[in-house]
Amino acid sequence: MCGICGIHEYARRVPTTEGILGSMLHSIHHRGPDEEGRYSDGELTMGMRRLSIIDLSQGQQPIKNEDGRFVVIFNGEIYNYKELRTHLQQRGHTLRTHSDTEVIVHLFEDYGVDCVHHLRGMFAFALWDTQERSLFIARDHLGVKPLYYTQMGDRLIFGSEIKAILQHPDVSVELDLNALSDYLSFRYVPAPHTLFKNIHLLPSGYWLKSDPQGVKTQQYWDVEFTDTPYDPSRTPQYAAELEALIADCVERQLVSDVPFGAFLSGGIDSSSIVALMSQVLKQPVKTFSVGFAGVGEEHSELPYARLVAQKYQTDHHEVLVSAEDFVNDLPKVIWHLDQPIADYAQVAYYKVSQLAAQHVKMVLTGEGGDELFAGYGRYAGERYAPVFRHIPDFIKSMALQSTTWVKGFRRSRAALYALSQSDEASRLANWIPMFNSHSKAELLNDAVASTVASHHSRDAVAQYLARTSARNGTNRMLYVDTKLWLPDYLLLRGDKLTMAASLEGRVPLLDHKLVEFAAQLPPQLKLKGLVRKYLLKQVSSKWLPPENINRKKKGFPVPVPEWLRGSARPFMRDLLTPSKIRQRGLFNPDFVERLLVEHEQGEADHATTIYGLLSLELWQQQFIDKTSQRVLDVQHG
Repeated sequence: MCGICGIHEYARRVPTTEGILGSMLHSIHHRGPDEEGRYSDGELTMGMRRLSIIDLSQGQQPIKNEDGRFVVIFNGEIYNYKELRTHLQQRGHTLRTHSDTEVIVHLFEDYGVDCVHHLRGMFAFALWDTQERSLFIARDHLGVKPLYYTQMGDRLIFGSEIKAILQHPDVSVELDLNALSDYLSFRYVPAPHTLFKNIHLLPSGYWLKSDPQGVKTQQYWDVEFTDTPYDPSRTPQYAAELEALIADCVERQLVSDVPFGAFLSGGIDSSSIVALMSQVLKQPVKTFSVGFAGVGEEHSELPYARLVAQKYQTDHHEVLVSAEDFVNDLPKVIWHLDQPIADYAQVAYYKVSQLAAQHVKMVLTGEGGDELFAGYGRYAGERYAPVFRHIPDFIKSMALQSTTWVKGFRRSRAALYALSQSDEASRLANWIPMFNSHSKAELLNDAVASTVASHHSRDAVAQYLARTSARNGTNRMLYVDTKLWLPDYLLLRGDKLTMAASLEGRVPLLDHKLVEFAAQLPPQLKLKGLVRKYLLKQVSSKWLPPENINRKKKGFPVPVPEWLRGSARPFMRDLLTPSKIRQRGLFNPDFVERLLVEHEQGEADHATTIYGLLSLELWQQQFIDKTSQRVLDVQHG
């Protein structure tokens, strides 16, 4: 696990400045505190920070092939590297290390850009061809590891984090208003865009190549959710295949030369991974859970995590997050994320990562199960879309209006609004918005609204709906979430906040072979009646207590709504004053003030939208307001 960055003057043989690379590497020191590696060759300079996980003594980067023509720097882990190593040796290659990094450079030597098709893992790597003077960069199939880049004239600048790119003195820092519009709709910015104008996120399953002819990107992998006919007699076979595949993915990802453990929420996904780890390992699994101060046991995930920890006798650790932690740590979280994500569970993720880093250097997490097996309530809700098409618009409007002033109906209002949309892309874009299209229009001031008027956030969803041949509504929704929500929200959050603690996070459920298998399952084995994750629950029932299988999914029960009405209220009020809102020139101060007052007085729950606005203001303070500060403040690390 590492962080990588570099500069390629691809159309001219102009040496790059080593001092700039040093600043770039310094800004991502937290991603790899163990070692630093650099490489320069005329128009290219690149480097990496290493968090040593495999082959501690010989895995230093960069790594070259036998004759030195190809040079690679790498962030991630290749889980089939032992098989690839044997394969390469049989083809006559000499490998001088036992690291997974080295297989990449030899695979490229033999297969060129198709080397990515041989890899199972999470990765972002940059490979330099000294003869062709070309740079090849690739991001893994699902987008577990991030890779950002910007083009300036004939120059490509890339890095594992945006803050590395910002170290270059020629990079300007400017808010992208279209990306802001997407953030306000989705809670995150869909790739390839970021909140920084002209700085891009390489999409998952893509590679990039820069050479004297220019820069091009290309997709190398996609997944298709197939509408496989449902045959109940085949369910046992599917269950056996799924069980074997999950077990294989977990065992593959246990390869490590350092101590490791697992995040344990008590949900099916993370609990199943802990159960399988316990079956493979001879020593107790180290598990880490997070709870919240002042939250009763009946609203906490900790009792469910403890059930699994007790069943498998894990070495269990817990951390409680308080309102004070929320206020103190949110600025650090935003700094590490590079751009805001409106998910107020992030402080909890940050704290449990810090806890785990005190004991291990790597953890397995349960990300991905919901997106593969239909674990969210919106998948069940989407099935009512055909019914809503036949309801007259005035009745839908009345239903929405009737819930506007009723407390406790936030999710119901969001579902009603989504189902009331006239087209599929708009509906999917509005299932879990920060602001729906109506409230976003009220939020934006006239100048910004006019600028983004021709930009429609639904188009980010529409482009993926156009790519899938699935007709089943659940499968179409799963495909969109796999391409957007998963890589650009959950996985970015997971990568940045584990790496903030110099901790590697692995996601066994997102091995692309498992993803491809899940996509081929009949949709009825994912969402069967009202039962979500049906087949996964069938498989997991042999490992987990019934309480964990049958519990209602609620995610992190974070008490942010209460904190914003209580001890975190001064923090909220200080960041979102009318004068600051007016000075930013983005939003309507009166509308923001109305949100705050309604939330404070308990008239509505606006915690998600307020959190999103708080995060945006902190981001602007740290990144936009400090344009002239090239070496960003790293005290947050």
